[in-house]
Amino acid sequence: MPEGDAVRRAARSLDRGLQRRVLTRTDFRVPQLATVDLASEEHRGTRSRGKHLLTRIGDLTLHSHLRMEGTWRIIPAGARWPRPARLARVVLTADDVTAIGFELGLVELWPTAEEDDRLSYLGPDLLGPDWDLAEALRRLRAAPTRSLFDALRDQHNLAGIGTIYAAETVFLSGVHPLAPVEAAPDLPRMLERTRQMLDQEWARSRRLWVYGRARQPCRRCGTAVQVTRVGPPGRERPAYWCPSCQPLT
Repeated sequence: MPEGDAVRRAARSLDRGLQRRVLTRTDFRVPQLATVDLASEEHRGTRSRGKHLLTRIGDLTLHSHLRMEGTWRIIPAGARWPRPARLARVVLTADDVTAIGFELGLVELWPTAEEDDRLSYLGPDLLGPDWDLAEALRRLRAAPTRSLFDALRDQHNLAGIGTIYAAETVFLSGVHPLAPVEAAPDLPRMLERTRQMLDQEWARSRRLWVYGRARQPCRRCGTAVQVTRVGPPGRERPAYWCPSCQPLT
């Protein structure tokens, strides 16, 4: 599932492509919005909130979530689509540019005035302009015995971090992913490091330390990286870790 940095990148791409233009054609290929037509409305900007994309069109907000396979592509109007048309969920055209949302996990339209209320359950956004470290710490520490890996991934605690950055964060902090939140030696520093990694798009621009490297040598000590599944039944996610660098004490 794309994490906060990838979602922010998608928001910036939509902003560059649509550039506050007036839409000339819209096509919502989901049953609940099949009859909606927002042609002649202006694109008023797209922003990310954690893993959520908020595209403002007129007085409405198109809320999309990429989930596992979703992506937005910006192409010249009339150009060949990069993926099959049957995978498209939203098509927005403004003059010579078309934005296509493929395999989006969620597509909704809200009154823009309701954005904050609808997403109020999310924790502080690691990449947001209103990042609140104190509130993030309060939420994490409210369940001190919960596994650190699981707590970091919980969007109610922090918005934008997923499996990749949770694994890299606990590795760089020398903490086992199953260790409880209360065992983290320096949570504020850990979160600031995570923010930096997201902001620098670490997963895209650098070699990962442990994520996706089960049975391969740890880049720090050479021990074989291990993987275990962490989380509530039915929603477990793979947690990669090095037995030497991240002992469970």
